[in-house]
Amino acid sequence: MTDPGNAIPEIQGAAGGIRQSLQRILAIGLLPLLIVTLCVVLGFLEPKFLRIGNLINVLRNASFLMLIACGQMLVLIIGGFDLAVGAVVALASVTTALSMGVLLGVFPESPLLVTLLGAGAGLAAGAAVGLLNGLVVARMKVNPFMVTLGTLSIASGLALYLTQGVPIYGMPDLFTHDFERLRVFNVPVIIYFTAILLAVLWWVMNQTRYGRYVYAIGSNEHAARVSGVRVAFMVVVTYTLCSLLAALTGVLLTARVGSGEATLGSTLMMESIAAAVIGGVSLRGGVGRVEMVALGALFLALISNALNLLRVDSKLQTIVVGVIIILAVGIERFQTRKGKR
Repeated sequence: MTDPGNAIPEIQGAAGGIRQSLQRILAIGLLPLLIVTLCVVLGFLEPKFLRIGNLINVLRNASFLMLIACGQMLVLIIGGFDLAVGAVVALASVTTALSMGVLLGVFPESPLLVTLLGAGAGLAAGAAVGLLNGLVVARMKVNPFMVTLGTLSIASGLALYLTQGVPIYGMPDLFTHDFERLRVFNVPVIIYFTAILLAVLWWVMNQTRYGRYVYAIGSNEHAARVSGVRVAFMVVVTYTLCSLLAALTGVLLTARVGSGEATLGSTLMMESIAAAVIGGVSLRGGVGRVEMVALGALFLALISNALNLLRVDSKLQTIVVGVIIILAVGIERFQTRKGKR
């Protein structure tokens, strides 16, 4: 016969496993349920919200935030932080616009080449900022908060210096008109592009060695290093990818607004952190999922769209985002403490 005393730990272990599974299911299902509820409420408050054109506009706005928030997610998972993503958006925008203006004078009959090279220049500028962040954090062991605060100042200052505060025009119509207005089945191509990129990132984080190493570093950096993971190299790569996604967001936003602007993306740093935390990314590292961060970005886009439709002052909208960040961090802290019990 089985000793009842020996069975008690097994029963407790099984109960704990079931409780953790239920908590995971609840965490996964709560955000989609919240989004659906928000859509229903907004539909009653403002009938214009449920119009197809408005919903597509919400998805398009969410697409930009999804890209930059997923980059923020990467550095948060490894236990880092990136305050410079908004400044990288601006720097990439300015670099792209200036490069295209120069290249258009050299290759006036090759708008596609000008567009590709100009976009490449913007991405390279963003990647350079991320590389600097990663090297200083990984090699010099400087706090990520202070490092990215410094690069935020450098990138934003450089963008302002290059433009003197004046928007930069003179880009090919292929980039500012044709690409921005390109639609497939009446849906902007940026939405398809973002969906594909998110699918690739999901595969990278769940099916590749890079993804496993990133989660391992965030969970226990010492254990990851002892296991043979090149922690410093992975940190540099992750910060570079984060800035590259921010730069890509800047390039795409430049196409949308039709000019390179040093103030572009000024609120995206705060919003990217909010989307990541709302999506369940732990500020202590080791936890984060691409699909949940995308839903977090969609949630913020819905809130922003609702406030615009309800004619709430744009200055008050930043207050709302700040409140959401505090609530999300508080809930994340509460769940962490509860999980340790």
